[in-house]
Amino acid sequence: MASAKDFLFEIGTEEMPSAPLNNAVSQLGKLVEAGLKDAGLAHGPVEVISSPRRLAVLVSDVATATEEVNDVKRGPAANIAFDADGNPTKAAQGFARKCGVDAASLVRRVDTDGREYVFAEQHIPSTDAMPLLSSLCESIIGNLQWPNYRSQRWGSEHATFVRPVRWICCLLGSDVVPVTYADVTSGNTTRGHRVLGAGEHIVDEPAHYLQVLEAAYVLDAKRREQVIREGIAKVEAELGVSVDTPKKVFDEVVNLCEWPTVLIGHFDEEFLAVPHEIICESMLSNQRYFPTYDKDGKLTRAFVVVSNADPAASATVVDGNERVVRARLDDAKFFYEEDLKVSLDTFRERLVSVGFQQKLGNVLQKSERIESLALAITHEARIGAKLAAASARAAHLCKTDLVSSAVVEFTNQQGVMGGYYALAAGEGEDVAEGIRDHYRPRFAGDELPEGTCGCVVAVADKLDTIAGMFAIGEPPTGSKDPYALRRAAIGVVTILRDRLHVGYESLVAEALSSLADQGIEFDAEKVAADVNAFILGRMQQMAREDGISADTVAAVSAGSVTAPDDFFALAHALEDARANDPETFENLAIAYARAAHLADATLGCELDDALMGDAERTLARAVEAARGDIASSLEDKDLAAVIAALAALREPIDAFFADVMVMDEDEALRVNRLRLLNNLVEVFSGVANIGELARKK
Repeated sequence: MASAKDFLFEIGTEEMPSAPLNNAVSQLGKLVEAGLKDAGLAHGPVEVISSPRRLAVLVSDVATATEEVNDVKRGPAANIAFDADGNPTKAAQGFARKCGVDAASLVRRVDTDGREYVFAEQHIPSTDAMPLLSSLCESIIGNLQWPNYRSQRWGSEHATFVRPVRWICCLLGSDVVPVTYADVTSGNTTRGHRVLGAGEHIVDEPAHYLQVLEAAYVLDAKRREQVIREGIAKVEAELGVSVDTPKKVFDEVVNLCEWPTVLIGHFDEEFLAVPHEIICESMLSNQRYFPTYDKDGKLTRAFVVVSNADPAASATVVDGNERVVRARLDDAKFFYEEDLKVSLDTFRERLVSVGFQQKLGNVLQKSERIESLALAITHEARIGAKLAAASARAAHLCKTDLVSSAVVEFTNQQGVMGGYYALAAGEGEDVAEGIRDHYRPRFAGDELPEGTCGCVVAVADKLDTIAGMFAIGEPPTGSKDPYALRRAAIGVVTILRDRLHVGYESLVAEALSSLADQGIEFDAEKVAADVNAFILGRMQQMAREDGISADTVAAVSAGSVTAPDDFFALAHALEDARANDPETFENLAIAYARAAHLADATLGCELDDALMGDAERTLARAVEAARGDIASSLEDKDLAAVIAALAALREPIDAFFADVMVMDEDEALRVNRLRLLNNLVEVFSGVANIGELARKK
């Protein structure tokens, strides 16, 4: 067996951006493991190490050579493998090809059973690891992918990388693995922090790599994160504040430094009068500063800076960052104050110059459609007059901040700034809340709008976009969904289910009516059906994600219950009932499926009592009783009672099919019995297609 040594491969570069660095980290370990496996080199654990200026992998116990291989495989019998003239047959050629040898090299030999077979014998000598590792490393550098980032060239070289490669450190034990990429040749040195550990530092063997880095003032990503978190915790304890560290920004900050120092800066008191959202966005997105909040959740003047400079220069670093943040916040303050000088009506008039979608018109037209749809939603949801008026006003103004200076600069604050401007203009809290929250939920797991106004305007906005894109023939297809209609539909369903408790079908019709009034031409009936099916599809997906079985979802989807809260409640009730009494529901499902198969809707539902026997009358009475019970239970949203009413039909259905020949030769009897089954199917179809539950999972 070959001996083993630790292996180090480090690519040293100019500072890499955070996102592509993280992407490369996720690739590197897999590429190295796959490469070692393909090369036939046994190895131990693989660890990826990174900093802004390096991408490295440390592998323990890599074999210094591949294992020698002596392999013998038995093939077909000799009389099958060769013809009478001794030429290899297709059987021999196929066996040889499978074994990676030439058919002429196959050996005849009598095996233990006394029969003669052909054998493929392979001898693969051991190969030194050095050339294999050289080839692997050079291949990895060229094969790392940089999606959404243009790779760079340097000097007169044609090779590319996300940033120019400046050094390569590659070792197997204490021996340098020869690797060449562009104009860089590997050695046994790494480089330290640009200021604190400038220059080259010898790595005598891979096991000492991390110690060499730390001595040169470079920490790996895990240690950098630990140091930053400990520093932030210290700030929170000293100042009695909480530090806001959004994951995306925090991960980026970890990748912007090699020797982090957590520092505290302060901005001027005057900026606290500016909405904290744009203050925080300016600090987080432009400078990667972390804002702080007091125990009451109010923004404070303190902010956290993570420095990559010499800790001895911390005072200078803080002063410089305070100067930068002052300039940034001056801009934010100026934008906000200038916006306050403009009326909301003036902002709204300017929306005519902002395009929404070429075929759907400008944002002002969209705003008008949202307002009309919001009124329909408040009527459908039976919202009181005061909240209905506030919702309509919020819908009227919801897009006004899109042309404000603050939102043009800080686009993530659309809606939020509109809420501030509404309050400043004397609008009520409900109106401001409706404007502020109408983009929610913006992504999976995002919070819903806090109040009723926000929910109304959010549904109106999202549903208008969905209906509009379907009306002009641009629904989402496959993986393409440029207007995020799937996400919008999930938002609509969630708000209707959890907050407004109404259905969507009448609202879809209202949204399409507003589009038609604008002069957009489309087949209203077809588009309405398509939009309703699209939203139902999102509900089905959400129900399955809730753990409801696919056949239960299919059964409820086939019924007439489409209001999201009723749809999910019915699906859960049906699922629970099946779990509690599976035999009853399986039999009921089979009986219903049989009835649905025989029923003929063209015959109607009018029954002739004189033509019915006892089993038929019993079933007819049970169906009418169930019809009434189901209607009242649906009105009361008592879904358990709905399921109980359906389950109560099991015995009369069983008795009917046991005692009655439905397809009687007497046409009058046959038609009357089919009409009875039509009544039965009609009662079920108002709830769910129970027949779906008879199908095997």
